[in-house]
Amino acid sequence: MPPQTEDLVFHGEGFDPRHPLYNGDWKRSVPYVDEGMATDNMDEPHLKRKHAILEKHPEIEKLYGPDHRTMYVMVVTTAAQMFMAFLFGRVLVDWNWTLLFCAYFVGGSLTSLFGCLVHEVAHNLVSPIPLVNRILALFINTGLPFPIAASFRRYHLIHHAYQGVDDKDPDLPMEWEYRFIKGNWFLKLTWVFCYGGLYVIRGIAMFKPLTFWEYANIAYVLSVDFFVFHFWGARALGYLVLSMWLGYGLHPGAAHFIQEHYTFEDGQETYSYYGILNKLFINIGYHTEHHDFMQVPWSRLPEIKKLAPEFYDGLACHTSWVWMHIMFIFSKQLGPQSRVKRTYADHSSSRKSLTKKKLVKSQ
Repeated sequence: MPPQTEDLVFHGEGFDPRHPLYNGDWKRSVPYVDEGMATDNMDEPHLKRKHAILEKHPEIEKLYGPDHRTMYVMVVTTAAQMFMAFLFGRVLVDWNWTLLFCAYFVGGSLTSLFGCLVHEVAHNLVSPIPLVNRILALFINTGLPFPIAASFRRYHLIHHAYQGVDDKDPDLPMEWEYRFIKGNWFLKLTWVFCYGGLYVIRGIAMFKPLTFWEYANIAYVLSVDFFVFHFWGARALGYLVLSMWLGYGLHPGAAHFIQEHYTFEDGQETYSYYGILNKLFINIGYHTEHHDFMQVPWSRLPEIKKLAPEFYDGLACHTSWVWMHIMFIFSKQLGPQSRVKRTYADHSSSRKSLTKKKLVKSQ
């Protein structure tokens, strides 16, 4: 028989069992059964998934690069949210129930979308010029009364580099969160409702000295808040605050916070959502694809799955954010501890020692 060429990934002398999908062999953590999160002794999977996918589908690299059309989305959505703030601050001054309704369905949805747009500029996927993306991050923070854009960029890029690494990944829940909440449905409901605030607390817990752009972000947002309060009144600012709280809490547009890395299956630590709300929230649900290819903007993420279906169709995914929220909150087998973590030593040694080789064997 003619020689056969096999692409294998080795860890020292042994075969890496995660190849080609790079799911681990760990079991997910279950509240009331397991004490803490699941643990993995390998590095995060996406860098190697990327190379495995590109080896078979190099055409995916053609999808790389910013999509400047995202700027139009930024301008329109920011103008809409600021108009709503003006409307409730100066026109609909006695419409309290309407304000609450709109803060959830309109303002909350726009807030969730702002978070998706902040995510795009954090990866320099709106402009080819990094400085422009930095400035756009400040602009998209206009409709958010708390300065998050610059800090999100900083900590989110760390999350990509050290996904699941204990004491490094800012996306991991803190120990007190999962030990206190466990699988209790009421505590989980409260936890999801306050999820936006918990993001801030986790950042403070990992506090690093503020950068120039974080100071600039604070100054810009305080200036906008002062303008809104001075010219449109406290109700206008209250509408923005309420929109942000609701939009990052128990809202379908915020469900991706749970969808992305909370473990619903053994061995799989990243999940995508393929439901209809991706059209409203600029494909933020395509999270596995995003972690595999951070250089691809939101508008082209679905193409990755189409070009390399063998790497995605076999993975567990979500099709409804609403149902996923319900399942997460009311299932005793799910909770804040439903994550996987790894030590920095395991991540680092696995990342360094795994190399791609080609073996040619004759039969």
